[in-house]
Amino acid sequence: MADECSLEWQGVLKVRHALMVYTSPRVLFSRVEDTGAYGLSLIVLLGLTVLIGYAEVKTGLIDRGVDQQTEASLAQLEKNQGNLVDRVELRERMADLRKGAEFNKLLARLGVIVFQPTVMLASYLLIASMLYALVALTGRSPEYHTLMSICVYAGFIELVGYVVRLSMVVFYKTAELDTSLAMLAAPGKASLLVGIDPFRIWFWVLIAMGLAVTRQLSLRKAIAVCALMGLLASAARVGLDFAMQA
Repeated sequence: MADECSLEWQGVLKVRHALMVYTSPRVLFSRVEDTGAYGLSLIVLLGLTVLIGYAEVKTGLIDRGVDQQTEASLAQLEKNQGNLVDRVELRERMADLRKGAEFNKLLARLGVIVFQPTVMLASYLLIASMLYALVALTGRSPEYHTLMSICVYAGFIELVGYVVRLSMVVFYKTAELDTSLAMLAAPGKASLLVGIDPFRIWFWVLIAMGLAVTRQLSLRKAIAVCALMGLLASAARVGLDFAMQA
């Protein structure tokens, strides 16, 4: 049995090994090597993210949310402008709002189908690049493919977060949800709690574990680096949320 397991691990990692990030991440990272083994796993991860986004679009909740916002804007426009402009101009403004709503629907659909996996890929490239520079500064020899492999396999935790969010969206019948603790705050208002997401914390814990297991960084430095990068990422998310709500 031991020989069979050893033979199974020979060569590059397969997509099926990504499942070990949920059960035996240390064993998985111990087999990560500078071989470019993350390629197919990355494609599968991005593909599944697209499918989850497509499933959310098919629920119709994104379009319904835009429609509700549009109806509220139309009602506000009619209330504030109804007595100030003639009916023709008012109808034109209302028509413009409806056209803008259709464009917003398109953007919202593309956001979960295209933008979400694109941001995921860009974040992994950025994280791996930053870690490469930090490892080099410590005097060690960084391996970019190893760092990317760590990011990709840790990213399967984010996939669970997307599935959980989709489940909540379907159950509560609203797309205005995420997996952060912002759900505990007042709805529709920016909150510092948006930066606290259990799945993102889990992601950074796995990154730190991967850095230590692959000896890219010592355990102490890996924890310090990932804690700092995680805090910066959370701060950026909070800042973006406050900017959107302003």
